[in-house]
Amino acid sequence: MENKVVLITGASSAVGEQIAYEYARRKANLVLVARREHRLFGIRENARILGARQVLVIAADVVKEDDCRRFVSDTISYFGELNHLVNTASLGHSFYFEDALDTSIFPHLMDINFWGNVYPTYAALPYLRQSRGRVVVNASIESWLPMPRMGLYAAAKAAVINFYDTLRYEVKDDVGITLATHGWIGGDMSRGKFMLEEGSEMQWREEREGSFTSGHVVEFARMMVAGACRGDSYVKYPTWYDILLLYRVFVPDVLGWTFRLLLSSPGPRRHALLPDTNSGGSRPLLEGPLVRKPASTSPRKAERES
Repeated sequence: MENKVVLITGASSAVGEQIAYEYARRKANLVLVARREHRLFGIRENARILGARQVLVIAADVVKEDDCRRFVSDTISYFGELNHLVNTASLGHSFYFEDALDTSIFPHLMDINFWGNVYPTYAALPYLRQSRGRVVVNASIESWLPMPRMGLYAAAKAAVINFYDTLRYEVKDDVGITLATHGWIGGDMSRGKFMLEEGSEMQWREEREGSFTSGHVVEFARMMVAGACRGDSYVKYPTWYDILLLYRVFVPDVLGWTFRLLLSSPGPRRHALLPDTNSGGSRPLLEGPLVRKPASTSPRKAERES
C-alpha cells in the first residue's frame, strides 16, 4: 500500500481512526472524511507520525450524494487516483422497536448505515475500476444474527451485505470488495446516544474512552486492513462467531431460545435519547405510558415537496 491512496469515511469514529492508523503504518496516502472535521486534525497528525505519506482532511456527510461526489472528486484532483475506499460510517441504537415514539428517526438510521455506504461507492467506482482498487466495508454480525433492541440497525447491515455481495458479481474482477463483520467490539456505536439535531440533521453524542481505542477495536481494524490488503472477500472478528452461524442455519430454534434466556432482563428497559430542545438536555424516548406520535410526513418527503 505504499504511496497508494486510501479514502476513509467515518474516519473520526473509533473504528475509522484505527483503520487510518493501520494504513498509515503501510505508508499510504490518506483521505479522511467525516462530519466532525475538528476531530480529524488530531488523527491526521497521528497518522503522519505513524508513516502516512500525505493526509487530506475533508468535512462531508456521507448521506448526501453531492458531498460524496465532492470528496471523491477532491481526492482525484489532489492525488490523481483512488485505490481503496473504506466505508466505516455507522450508527447503532438501543431501543425496542415498539417503544419508539418518534418514527422520524427510522430513515436516519437507514441513511447512515445503508446509503452512507452506497453513495460513496457509487461516486468512487469509476476510479476504482481504473486502478483495479477495492471497497472495504465495515459491516456487523447483526446482519445475520439479529440482536434485541437493534432491529433497524440489523436490517440496514443486512441490506449492506446483500448490496455488496450483488455488486461483487457486477464488477467482477475489476474492483475487489472486502466485507468485514464484527461482533460486539465497543466504539462509538455502542456508547453513542441517538440524537436528532434541529429535528432533521443527524448527530450523535460520542463518549470515547481509552478502552475503545485499544483491545477489540484495534484488533478488528488490524484484521480488516490486513484482509483488504491480501484481497480477502470476507473478514470476520472474532472468528468463533462462525459457530453461531452454524446454529442459526441448522438449529435456529435452539439459538433463539438461548438468546431469549441470556438477554432477557427483569429490570427496566434502557432507551436511546432524543434532545430536549426546551432545556438543552436530553429526554428518554419513553416518558410515562406508551403514547405513539401520530404519523406525519417524513423528512425526506418534505424535502422533495419543498
